[in-house]
Amino acid sequence: MNEADIARIADWIVHRGLAGDDETSLLRGFCKLCVKAGLDMSDGTAIIDTLHPVYEGGGVRWQDDQPDQVETFEYGRSTEGEALESWTRSPFYTLLERGGSEMRLRPGDEAWARSRLISSLQERGHTDYVAFVHRLADEAQIGEMDCVYSHWVTRAAEGFSETDLAALREVVPALALAMKSAAMLRIAHTLVQVYLGRDAGARVLSGKILRGVAERIDAVLWFSDLRGYTAISDRVAPAEIIPLLNDYADAVITAIHENGGDVLKLMGDGLLAVFTAPDAVKAAKAALAAEAAFRRNLVPMNARRREEGRPELSAYVGFHFGDVFFGNIGSRDRLDFTVVGPAVNEVSRIVSMCRSVDREVLASSAFRDLLDSEGREQFVSVGRFALRGVGRAQDLYTLDPALKSAT
Repeated sequence: MNEADIARIADWIVHRGLAGDDETSLLRGFCKLCVKAGLDMSDGTAIIDTLHPVYEGGGVRWQDDQPDQVETFEYGRSTEGEALESWTRSPFYTLLERGGSEMRLRPGDEAWARSRLISSLQERGHTDYVAFVHRLADEAQIGEMDCVYSHWVTRAAEGFSETDLAALREVVPALALAMKSAAMLRIAHTLVQVYLGRDAGARVLSGKILRGVAERIDAVLWFSDLRGYTAISDRVAPAEIIPLLNDYADAVITAIHENGGDVLKLMGDGLLAVFTAPDAVKAAKAALAAEAAFRRNLVPMNARRREEGRPELSAYVGFHFGDVFFGNIGSRDRLDFTVVGPAVNEVSRIVSMCRSVDREVLASSAFRDLLDSEGREQFVSVGRFALRGVGRAQDLYTLDPALKSAT
């Protein structure tokens, strides 16, 4: 690989990074260009820690036997057990501990044999391995994303030449910068979706961040809270509260997302979600499907909790339909992307009535009226009630117990 090749590859990285290519496209294109320029590369891998509620990080891997494909992988916490042991045996760990940035290994080296990943390379005919660690400045770090790791492997009989290594030292830092840019964009999408909700997150990332700008929409509203949460929290150990809420959230949020809803608020054991669609009837049906899915999700979850000696969980769900304002509300220093309006207050009052009438599901007449005749027949009236803080009485309905028991 000559200087012209190096300049051409570096230029390609810059252009593709600015174009917003993801890690997969960046690595595939980079490796293929290197091979085309005469670098005998058989395997290339780039890894970066991330900021994610489940994963510690992820990576991408290219191999010469399938040059048009790139393997993607994610890894969990490497702080204990087998994951910790594997990490401490890796060249990357050694480089971080010693403050180095490059390590070259050949078959027969002690570190080659110590790492299970690297020792397996020899079985597939690889002869040389070089690892790089490109550190990020403190102010450029997010969470555990403090380095871009990469390694490069060859099957060449004599291993990498000095010219090959010099070329990698010149172009890999540019690739690491592009990888960091792609990872930052992915982290931004992950964080706003996890903390704001999928639709609200997408709106924020699209630029809808001005304070006071809100859109008036018609929406089916879902409000749920755990049944008997206060009594349960009083009798279980404090350390059990978070696992309890997580089990509940897994069951309900999965059901809502799978049926096209968007979760906007988690307030302890309370949860606010919206279902929107060009056809409000479809949104109402989706909300009902989500409620049924939630009840199904509770079955295996409660079976596990029984085996663990933990209290079983259920929840009240309230449905309503109305126009709300959806957008940015708050101060200059702290904005929230949420829904507000009388309908939001009303749905919270509707779900609070579940305890009084001893029903797991209550719906307003506005919600019930969206449904076709078959859908409306699923509901029976529980009466007309004056809701606290609501100016007019509401007719409330519940799913027909006879129909629920039949299913």
